[in-house]
Amino acid sequence: MAEVSYDKASRIYSGNPPVRAVDALSLEVPDGEFLVLVGPSGSGKSTALRMLAGLEDVDEGAIRIGGRDVTHVPPKGRDIAMVFQSYALYPHMTVAENMGFALKLRGVNKAEIKEKVAEAARLLDLTKYLDRKPKALSGGQRQRVAMGRAIVREPSVFLMDEPLSNLDAKLRVETRANIAGLQQRLGTTMIYVTHDQIEAMTMGHRVAVLKDGVLQQCDTPRNLYDRPGNAFVAGFIGSPAMNLKTVPLSAEGALLDNLVVPIDRRVLDQAGREGLKEITFGVRPETLALVGGSQHGFDMTVELVEELGADALVHGAVRVGQGTERFVVRVDGRTPPALGQQVRVAVRDPRETHLFHPESGARLSD
Repeated sequence: MAEVSYDKASRIYSGNPPVRAVDALSLEVPDGEFLVLVGPSGSGKSTALRMLAGLEDVDEGAIRIGGRDVTHVPPKGRDIAMVFQSYALYPHMTVAENMGFALKLRGVNKAEIKEKVAEAARLLDLTKYLDRKPKALSGGQRQRVAMGRAIVREPSVFLMDEPLSNLDAKLRVETRANIAGLQQRLGTTMIYVTHDQIEAMTMGHRVAVLKDGVLQQCDTPRNLYDRPGNAFVAGFIGSPAMNLKTVPLSAEGALLDNLVVPIDRRVLDQAGREGLKEITFGVRPETLALVGGSQHGFDMTVELVEELGADALVHGAVRVGQGTERFVVRVDGRTPPALGQQVRVAVRDPRETHLFHPESGARLSD
């Protein structure tokens, strides 16, 4: 096992202008941590993983594994094992042969290979499939074989690049729980790439959010959700996404329709010093509630209702400044409002709102 360190590591593709796919990434991954790299397509997350694996060059900075500089070390010298989105199993080999093939190439004796394969199969619930060929397995079973092939090598670091993308939704939920449980049992450092923020939030000890090759924030899932460092992280983490709207400022707070949402005096003072007339206001759907028409709140016209069973998501238009903005409110699924209905919406707790600079997107002190 080993810690991983990115030290201002960059990957730059030639062009006019050059493209910085990963831009000065600095990130410390302690020994035994499960870190998830997440971001939209093109954010640089897979490139960062491939740089660590030695499959992409490091044009600036350095990468270390276990304190050893591996920036220019070939992949086979890095003591890592990688699981890709494609299973890459040999169709003519059995599960046991696929799992033990890398050890066979190393010259490990048959008895030891058999022992390691049996142990990995037990961890992954593959024992009864060891004699089958890949074509006789489901997608989830094939992915577990690919993981088993990595486990038997006993690497210092596991790297996983969107390994669940080919699975259906139900199997994806089941397999991500298996991966998280497996990492906990093995205690091996694992770096996992996904574009699915739900996957990231449910699996990682910490989550690193990337955008355009730049690290936006790295923190625990809870802290990312409760205190996003900027508007991009706020909008990316959480499902459904946070309501993020640029709204006018008054002397007391943010203006939504005829409602003034109180803002901490320190934030108002900061906004005043910077000459801000507007602010990016963020509130999660569950922080909003439907209330009686006479209560303190703002009016919203219902445009769409997504019924999810226990909950429903109500989408509606709200007057903000001279225009309208769409907001989403999470409500009790048993009593959702009707389409076209005008409802009253209140902020449950102003302390659970989020405030960002309207141009830079940076979180304002609160």
